[in-house]
Amino acid sequence: MLLGRLGAQPELRTTGGGSSVLKLSLATTESYLDRNRSRQERTEWHRVVIWGKRGEALSKFLSKGSRIFVVGGLHTSSYEDRSGVKKYSTEIVATNIILLGDKGGSRGGSGTADSSADDDGRGDDSSYSGGSDDDDRIPF
Repeated sequence: MLLGRLGAQPELRTTGGGSSVLKLSLATTESYLDRNRSRQERTEWHRVVIWGKRGEALSKFLSKGSRIFVVGGLHTSSYEDRSGVKKYSTEIVATNIILLGDKGGSRGGSGTADSSADDDGRGDDSSYSGGSDDDDRIPF
């Protein structure tokens, strides 16, 4: 799970086999106190990929600076560069992306790319106990 901002415009590509893949560059920042009790920040960069229709849909909503929450797993692959040296690449294969608002963070809106949500937006949450089905729903 990672929480961060996109550092570049997302890239939607199609593989040779016809699959869609959305590539993201995600920056996460950690704040800590050093030995002198002075606040420091460290930013890490992560490569994130989202495959298929979910990636296609998210490409319409995400842009550089978007704040997102990513759930996924690590995938490491290797390749040989032009001079024959073996290189390794690790990326996060996202299973869920939650949109946390606009670039400036001024809107509190959020959305999710989780495809398990029902038409009414409540997803699988059986603990929902709003009054009538039409008027009393909480809009999140």
